[in-house]
Amino acid sequence: MSPDQSLADLSDTFFTVSVALYSVALVAFCAQLAFGRRPVRERELVGAGPAGSATDSHPDVEPPAANRWGAIGIGLTILGALTHAAVMITRGMAVDRLPWGNMYEFGTAVVLVAVVAYAVLAVRAPALRHMGAFVLGPVVLAMVGIGLFLYAPAAPLVAALRSYWLAIHVTSAILGFGIFFVSGIASLLYLLRVRHDARAVEGETSILSRLPSAAGLDRVAHRTAIFGFPIWTFAVIAGAIWAESAWGRFWGWDPKETWSFVAWVVYAAYLHARTTAGWRGRPAAWVNVVGLAVMVFNLLFVNLVSTGLHSYGGV
Repeated sequence: MSPDQSLADLSDTFFTVSVALYSVALVAFCAQLAFGRRPVRERELVGAGPAGSATDSHPDVEPPAANRWGAIGIGLTILGALTHAAVMITRGMAVDRLPWGNMYEFGTAVVLVAVVAYAVLAVRAPALRHMGAFVLGPVVLAMVGIGLFLYAPAAPLVAALRSYWLAIHVTSAILGFGIFFVSGIASLLYLLRVRHDARAVEGETSILSRLPSAAGLDRVAHRTAIFGFPIWTFAVIAGAIWAESAWGRFWGWDPKETWSFVAWVVYAAYLHARTTAGWRGRPAAWVNVVGLAVMVFNLLFVNLVSTGLHSYGGV
């Protein structure tokens, strides 16, 4: 079946609109950092303790101008997510299949999951809007890179991907990667915030003081990783089952399989480290950052450079 070119073109238009909206949202979040103060009470962060607890010790109130910029930023982010979803919907309609059959579609879907995950957190906990610039920055760079270097015209699936396992395995991989993206950014910001707090004791401050607290960022990183880990676990298991159906073996240490397993081990180590004395805090956060680096390496290098049974992923 030939793709519907009008819908494919509409998908490409939505892609451009999404990049534009995310870019303006990034500017708004930068303005919030520039004109704001320390975020409002820590109890507004996801999972923070009740009012009156130790996490409720910073009663700073955001200036109205910064509040407006933050609201504009999250509003544009949500609008961008809607047009981003339209990219995937119209692409799928154009080719009459699930729209993650190549690297362009897979990468676009992963970024969408990351944006939606962050938007949900920021709506639920407005203090997290202060990390918006650090989330939307990589999102914009990823979208531009995907559009410039990974774009593939709308086309039918390659034969190797024509299976109902595409909906199971690849969908779960997309969800897990997108959630881990937010978790990794939160851990990276946690490390920056801890370093800033140490220097602030000596009287040195920076714009990083406007980030959520180190404890709040650590909670976001931990809880998103907890949410994403079973999804990624299911993706690895589903991939093994699909491999047995397609290639006659559950596991063959193909580069993609190997690095997917490496990522699983790293995130299992992170979750274990968060409960282990001596590994809480910065050591665990570094493990989570390494996990994100492994995921990005798995997506780009393994798919585009290495040779294996998953080489069609670069189409």
